[in-house]
Amino acid sequence: MTRCRDDLPAPSSAATVPAAAIRAAPIRAGESSAPTGAAGGLSRRTTLFFAVACGVSVSNVYFADPLLVSMGQDFGLSPGTLGLVVTATQIGYGLGLFLLVPLGDVVNRRRLIVVQFLLMALALVAAGSAPVAVVLLAGMVAVGSLAVVTQSLVAFAASLAGPAHRGRVVGVVTSGVVIGILCARTASGVLADLAGWRTVYFASAALALAIGLVAHRALPRPTPVGDQVAYFRLLASMAELFRTERTFRNRALLALLVFGAFSTLWSCLALPLSAPPLSLSHSAIGAFGLIGVAGALAAVPAGRLNDRGLSRWTTGGALVVLCVSWAPIALARQSLWALAIGVVLLDLAVQAVHVTSQSLIYEVRPAAGSRLIGGYMIFYSIGSGTGAIASTATFAVAGWAGVSVQGASLSLCALLWWAYTASTEGSSEASSEASSEASTGNGPVRFVRGWRERAGRGTPSTAGSAGLERG
Repeated sequence: MTRCRDDLPAPSSAATVPAAAIRAAPIRAGESSAPTGAAGGLSRRTTLFFAVACGVSVSNVYFADPLLVSMGQDFGLSPGTLGLVVTATQIGYGLGLFLLVPLGDVVNRRRLIVVQFLLMALALVAAGSAPVAVVLLAGMVAVGSLAVVTQSLVAFAASLAGPAHRGRVVGVVTSGVVIGILCARTASGVLADLAGWRTVYFASAALALAIGLVAHRALPRPTPVGDQVAYFRLLASMAELFRTERTFRNRALLALLVFGAFSTLWSCLALPLSAPPLSLSHSAIGAFGLIGVAGALAAVPAGRLNDRGLSRWTTGGALVVLCVSWAPIALARQSLWALAIGVVLLDLAVQAVHVTSQSLIYEVRPAAGSRLIGGYMIFYSIGSGTGAIASTATFAVAGWAGVSVQGASLSLCALLWWAYTASTEGSSEASSEASSEASTGNGPVRFVRGWRERAGRGTPSTAGSAGLERG
């Protein structure tokens, strides 16, 4: 009997994850959890809490977008370097995705999530009370690294949902992420106008503390299974997954381009809107986040389409919309209505791609779900950080027209990458069927063979088969 090589073998010597650091049960290669009363093993109330917790955690990454001008005035940052504030957060986010999110595959996810929320509250206080720019940037790195609890929550929710409902559950949870991202800008703008930008981070610290305490009581208690795994071996396995799993690799690179375009808009939008002739307030700039909440509407339908095996065409259609969205966005200085239309189209497209990608990559190897989603989000973070610093630098040189060309170019590259890789990507329906077989003894091998046969590639490669059949 063969089995999937997701539960890495126990090391012969030291260097296992320090359990005391997170007060977790022994390190494990996977977790299971008792059903909570809904189809797919996750109740609606628990699913809703996952969505709310995701929204609260991810909002911390985006609070700074409408505050960049005020932060620059306080710390003496030039317009061309304001993107460093956003980039510092994305650097932290990338570090957290690599160093923290993979732990979800081997430790008690519930305890990991609670601890991350409590530490996040401390990091937010540090950022809000920063006396100089260097301390602010360090605080933003810490905030970003702990905000990856969002991905721990997504992977936990996906693990609790049944294969037939996974896309829907991921869609609902991702709706919370979208709303958190976009409402963050509105909330931070209003609070900054009322009490200054520092208040935004102090208020968020209190909210993170509250969510952490509720999570301790509300999240399901996972049942540990598996053996001890060395921490550095766990991290190294992410590179192996990237090398061997084509869907993971394709979608990760797609995320880099898509979220580069997404960050190009949102990281730079405050600059033209706050300058003459518009000269909008923090609240007015943040209000564009509310317009973008319409993007959350795409999350659940995209998840359902993925469950029906239509992920490929959902992605392609969304990327076409993403390219088109930059035409009205380019008219921001001439018409706020055109900008609003472009924002809605862009957010709808980005979230449809995002939900579809997360659902697809989780189905590749559910027992490695945290590593897959964390690895995918590393590329998300790279794209977001690069888009942020590039957009503010482009704006300083070429204005809003240059920023629009940058965003449109990244969107077109994403569409071309999808067109190039779509024929090698199996449908989510095929992945779901094979993933169900994985619960039986010989399922993993049938899964990969069936997946690649449906994608027109015949039998799996020698390296892929060996990697799955070993263990």
